Amino acid sequence: MLGFLSINSLERGLIRHGRVKKGRKKNGSYCSSNVELSNSRFVESGLKKDEVPAVVTLIADAAEEIAVVSSEQKVYDVVLKQAALVEKQLSVKDNYDAKPDMAFPGTLRLLNEAYDRCGEVCAEYAKTFYLGTLLMTPERRRAIWAVYVWCRRTDELVDGPNAPHITPTALDRWEARLEDIFQGRPFDMLDAALSNTVAKFPVDIQPFRDMIEGMRMDLRKLRYKNFDELYLYCYYVAGTVGLMSVPVMGIALESQATKGSVYNAALALGIANQLTNILRDVGEDARRGRVYLPQDELAGAGLSDEDVFAGKVTDRWRSFMKHQIERARVFFDKAEKGVKELSSASRWPVWASLLLYRQILDEIEANDYNNFSRRAYVSKPKKFLALPVAYAKSLVPPSRTSSVLRV
Repeated sequence: MLGFLSINSLERGLIRHGRVKKGRKKNGSYCSSNVELSNSRFVESGLKKDEVPAVVTLIADAAEEIAVVSSEQKVYDVVLKQAALVEKQLSVKDNYDAKPDMAFPGTLRLLNEAYDRCGEVCAEYAKTFYLGTLLMTPERRRAIWAVYVWCRRTDELVDGPNAPHITPTALDRWEARLEDIFQGRPFDMLDAALSNTVAKFPVDIQPFRDMIEGMRMDLRKLRYKNFDELYLYCYYVAGTVGLMSVPVMGIALESQATKGSVYNAALALGIANQLTNILRDVGEDARRGRVYLPQDELAGAGLSDEDVFAGKVTDRWRSFMKHQIERARVFFDKAEKGVKELSSASRWPVWASLLLYRQILDEIEANDYNNFSRRAYVSKPKKFLALPVAYAKSLVPPSRTSSVLRV
C-alpha cells in the first residue's frame, strides 16, 4: 500500500515517467452569463432590456455571483492565508532569509544528501528550470528542489506506472504522510528534505493538501461541466505549486506590490501552465477517455465529446481552440506582472518556465490546432534562445508602485 512504499519503489516510478498533469481554467469572457440569459428570455418575450423586472435581474446577478465566486473565493482564501504568513514572518525579521539548519553533524550530512538527490531529480526532469535555480541562493535552491520533487511524486501517483493501483485510500495515506512531514516526521530522505524546507520557510500546508485533492479528482472525474469546475481543478493540480513556491523564492525587499498580488500572479502562472497542458494533450487525454475541456463551451461551439474522440480538425475546432488559447495567454499576462516582484535571484527560472510554456501555445497554432495527433513542443534551439531572454527579463527590478492583482 502507498503508506508503506519504499523510497526505491516510489522513485522507480518517479524516474521512469516524465508526464505532466492537466488542469483547468476560467475566464468570464468565455463563460455563459446567467444575467444575459435571463435578459434574453425577456427580450424574446417582447420586453426591452431596460424593462426587465429589477427583482429578476437581482436574482440573476446573485446566481451568477455564486457561480463565479464558488471556486475563485475558495482559492483566494488560500492565497490570502499564504500572503498573511509572509507578512507575519517579515514582521518578525527584516529580511527574507531562511532559518539556519540546526542539526548534529551526521544528521546534517544525511540532510545534504537528501537535498542533493532532489536536485538530481529536478535536473533530470526539469532541465531548463534546474539551470535557472542555480542562480538562486543555496538555501532557496535546495528548498525549491524539495518542493518540486514532492509535487512530482504526488503527480506520479495518478499519472505514473502505478496509477492503475492507486485508490482514494492510498491518497489518504499520502496525505497523512504529508502531515507527518510538516510535523517533522519524514518517512524517507526525500520527505526529509521537504520537512526541513517547511521548517525554514513560511510555507503553509494547505496548497499541498489541495494538490492531493486534485489527484482525488483525477480518480473520480472525467468531465468538467464548465470553466468554474475546471478552474478549481487547475488550481488543485498546478496553481498550488505557485503558492508553495513564493515563500521559498522570496519577494524582493524593494517590491511595492502587495503580498497578495504576488501570490495571485503565482497562482495565475500555475493556471496558465495547466491550461497549456490541457490544450497540448487533448488527443492523449481523449485516448484515455478524458476530456479536460469545459463541456458548456464545447457545446456552445457546436462540438461534443464525440468530436474530440474523432480527432478531426475542423473550422469549428479551430475557432474553439483560438478562444482557449487566448484565455491561457490572459493568465500568462497576469503572471508576468508578479514575476518581477520576486527576489532577484529567483526570477530567472520562473521567467524561463513562463516563456517556454507560453511558446507551446504558439506551437499548437503552428500545427494548425491539431492537438489530436500532433504533440506541440518547443524545440531545443528555441529553448536555448529563451534562456538569455528570460535572464534579461529577470534583471528588470520590481515596479515602484503597489499593485493588486486578482486572478
